[in-house]
Amino acid sequence: MADNKIRLQKFLAENGVASRRKSEELIERGKVRVNGHPAQLGDKVDPKRDIVTVSGERIEPVASGNVYIMLNKPRGYVTTMSDEMGRKCVAELVAEVEERIFPVGRLDKDSEGLLLFTNDGEFANMMTHPSMHISKTYRVTVKPAADEEQLIALSSGVEIDGRKTMPASVQVMSEDSDRSVLQITIHEGRNRQIRKMCEAVGLETIRLKRISMGSLKLGSLPVGKFRDLKKEEVSALKRSAQKAKSANEQKKGGRR
Repeated sequence: MADNKIRLQKFLAENGVASRRKSEELIERGKVRVNGHPAQLGDKVDPKRDIVTVSGERIEPVASGNVYIMLNKPRGYVTTMSDEMGRKCVAELVAEVEERIFPVGRLDKDSEGLLLFTNDGEFANMMTHPSMHISKTYRVTVKPAADEEQLIALSSGVEIDGRKTMPASVQVMSEDSDRSVLQITIHEGRNRQIRKMCEAVGLETIRLKRISMGSLKLGSLPVGKFRDLKKEEVSALKRSAQKAKSANEQKKGGRR
């Protein structure tokens, strides 16, 4: 039988916990357990069989057969893999990918920026399920220039579609006499949420670009291009989702 075991610190590093050196420190400090037992430096694990936890949190290995892609979506493309109306769709931009993939969530036709694709249904659900509250950050150009009252309203939450939005982080990146560039981070994913939030306080969105999801940043990826996510990036996103879910459950428990 083939030996599928790898060094524990390599497993931790590949799955986004920390660098190998930092992973060794976690092991030495007694933070890591394998199948319920304290780990030791030099231990090896089988990613498919062994249960590895760090500070009580299980580390799920990234499946090698799955595909995870980040696209810098241009404006003018709808987030579908086909369109009966003949509009340009994001499938054209990832056509060279051999595996059958689908977009994770969506960006509307006039929005741009970070859009994930995968063939991993569980991962897609983690990124989009309302209980996960994965943070998403957008660069938003609005007009007219936002005033203090509007910024406070956006931050504290506004009512859209009959329900108030969760608190958001709002920063003014630049400002002219007739427009503002804002950086807005939200923790939910309601339909056209940023545009509706801005509209609710009297601001028109003239440009909307998603620049990050959780710990994943769009960076310098050219418009219309895509790249594979690294294992550690996928693992970090999964851990962010689980932490957000746990925090949400604790809040609900505290309100009972």
